[in-house]
Amino acid sequence: MSLIDKEILSWLRLGHGLYNSAVILLFFYQARLGLVIRKARKTRAPLPVAAVRRHRKMGPVLTVLGISGFFIGLTLVTLDERNYLEYWHHLFTGLAIVLLLLTTYRLSRKIAGPDSPHRAPHFAIGVVILCLYLFEAFLGVGILL
Repeated sequence: MSLIDKEILSWLRLGHGLYNSAVILLFFYQARLGLVIRKARKTRAPLPVAAVRRHRKMGPVLTVLGISGFFIGLTLVTLDERNYLEYWHHLFTGLAIVLLLLTTYRLSRKIAGPDSPHRAPHFAIGVVILCLYLFEAFLGVGILL
């Protein structure tokens, strides 16, 4: 028996999917900003100051939004009184995203100067996060259907 009406739960699941879809789009925007900054840095062109500001300002916010999406999903499973491992692919992909978000956030705090050794790992982990988010969305759509 579920702790919440099944119809309400189905709407909450849809809301979870829509929320995380918006988060994914924001992460792709964040990646675009990062690529613009990276390109300027690599070509020794003047840094796009507005893009740098937005990228730095959005990073912590997106980290919180991404982690919140994971915990919203866990809450939905709890409300439905299901086994957490019923959707284990989705669970562990989400957990990997959370861990990588925390890692890239921590790396970003260590980036200092144009030749920082933390830039390349920050970039690589960001690419992995985007790929995992796409896979996670694919798995989530499968759960909703």
